[in-house]
Amino acid sequence: MKNRRRPFDAVLVAAIAGLLIVGLFMVYSASSAWGEHVQGDAFYFVKRQLIFAVMGVAAMLFIAQIDYWFWQRWAFVILIVCFIMLILVLIPGIGMVRGGARSWIGAGAFSIQPSEFMKLGMIIFLSYYVSKHQKHLPHFRKGMLPALLLIFSAFGLIMLQPDLGTGAVMVGTCFVLLFAAGARIRHFVFLGGIGVIGFVGLILSAPYRLQRITSFVDPWSDPLGAGFQIIQSLYAVGPGGLFGLGFGESRQKFYYLPEPQTDFIFAILAEEAGFIGGGFVLLLFGILLWRGIAAALAAPDMYGALLAAGVCGMIFLQVLINIGVVIGLFPVTGITLPFLSYGGSSLTLMLLAMGIVLNITRHRTHFN
Repeated sequence: MKNRRRPFDAVLVAAIAGLLIVGLFMVYSASSAWGEHVQGDAFYFVKRQLIFAVMGVAAMLFIAQIDYWFWQRWAFVILIVCFIMLILVLIPGIGMVRGGARSWIGAGAFSIQPSEFMKLGMIIFLSYYVSKHQKHLPHFRKGMLPALLLIFSAFGLIMLQPDLGTGAVMVGTCFVLLFAAGARIRHFVFLGGIGVIGFVGLILSAPYRLQRITSFVDPWSDPLGAGFQIIQSLYAVGPGGLFGLGFGESRQKFYYLPEPQTDFIFAILAEEAGFIGGGFVLLLFGILLWRGIAAALAAPDMYGALLAAGVCGMIFLQVLINIGVVIGLFPVTGITLPFLSYGGSSLTLMLLAMGIVLNITRHRTHFN
């Protein structure tokens, strides 16, 4: 049942704003050397990030005004559009190849990554599907199997690009959503066993993925090849110490760490702002996660609760994987850090998702 609108969650808005501001400063600092060298403009990357940030915030505030039940009515259409985009990106002449993956549609800097939007599209549709069929969820054939077929169909298209990192985040987010909805743990244990076998097969099927694993175990075995990024990342994080070298004083951004404004932006942040600065960013992510979970718990219906839980799961997984890669806990995956990493698709997707969560907070059944 629809209830009267409450004010936006001010704490959540403040956390989003804090991450965006930190992100813009760090994109400038991390990319200034590359921008000056490659484009002749130290502000080249941050100007584009600012454009996407302004557009994304405007879109977030607009989406926050739309009752989240709207997305329930259009869930199937949104999912179909996302699937069509995933197919189009695979067609030569339409899809753009970057970093060895055909993952982009558009022109130049203003292009989109369909796999990013599939993550949100899948959250919207699965929340709708599960809220309507929750009583069947404990039964594998009636409840879990149709959802899994849908999830892995999207994963298969993403892997054709190929983009294992984004695909893994999408699958992980869907599993978080299904778990929150009440799926049985034994089903996840079974799927986990199959997932490990499939993951090993994906690694062995592509030499570059195997190189990433071996470089993760021993990056010094190939310091100028597969282990180069993680070594340079650790060289950035280590000297940062407690307080960092100071804003703009990173050494690793000067052509040591490849494209430091994207996947490894947290390494530059740790180098310049130290443990204190890195801890502050993690605190902001923690606040965002806390308020997102609070929104899910206070949502007036199952659909709203699952939407908020799915978005929180997506952000948590990306933060966990990105920072884990930067500090050497996980192999290099190509996952961006939400709100901070340079990239229009990632930033826009996250702000759109937070717009939906903000609207859910306006319908919360109680203050928390």
